[in-house]
Amino acid sequence: MRIVVIGGTGLIGSQVVRRLGEHGHDAVPASPNTGVNTLTGEGVKEVLQGADVLIDVSNSPSFADDDVLNFFTTATTNLTEAAAAAGVGHYVALSIVGTDELPESGYLRAKVAQEKLITESGLTYSIIRATQFFEFAGAIANSAEADGAVHLPHGGVQPIAASDVAAVVGRTAAGAPVNGVLEIGGPEEFTMDGWIRTVLAHRGDEREVVGDPQAKYFGTFLTGKQLVPNAGAQLQPTSLREWLDAGN
Repeated sequence: MRIVVIGGTGLIGSQVVRRLGEHGHDAVPASPNTGVNTLTGEGVKEVLQGADVLIDVSNSPSFADDDVLNFFTTATTNLTEAAAAAGVGHYVALSIVGTDELPESGYLRAKVAQEKLITESGLTYSIIRATQFFEFAGAIANSAEADGAVHLPHGGVQPIAASDVAAVVGRTAAGAPVNGVLEIGGPEEFTMDGWIRTVLAHRGDEREVVGDPQAKYFGTFLTGKQLVPNAGAQLQPTSLREWLDAGN
């Protein structure tokens, strides 16, 4: 199949392109540096000509509330319209577990808007909601640092390896549309502060990680298990220890 991967040069997209290619598909990476800009629409219609499947694993360059909402609504509108015109048979989008449970987060509100545009587009689709990636641990710690300590909420998380996410996205794209939401996560549940504390300790980072009930995550308080996948989620095999021991 010809499968166009929007965000195909990024962390997830590049792995999806490689995996699909290894399985004999014509996987086409599409991003601004390949001449495809979903915000302006440049190159979108052209790259989707003859495509069987569209995968969207792109992300907003700015996480400011207005910017991220504009990105996902504009880009997704351009993509769904072009996909319909090109006769694309399957729209696969990567989203986040808990999007509709944390409305105070501007980023997650934008992901809700993205999902709504896809589900109401008339296209056959699969939405994959993934938990936080192991690879984001360092950036999360840096963003939460204040006065030499890392302040994070104590709410639950069940992080996942990016390689496992890419594998699920690739398999889903090569299969039949689910016309619904598939949730995926890693094999183990942590608290947010506990997960980051484990990663920093493994890396010899001596910053103290403080479980702080006043700390926010993407603009919202995280007090419970909003970011933990629901029963029935497809849990992936790579553990945090395995990922760390692989040199990450």
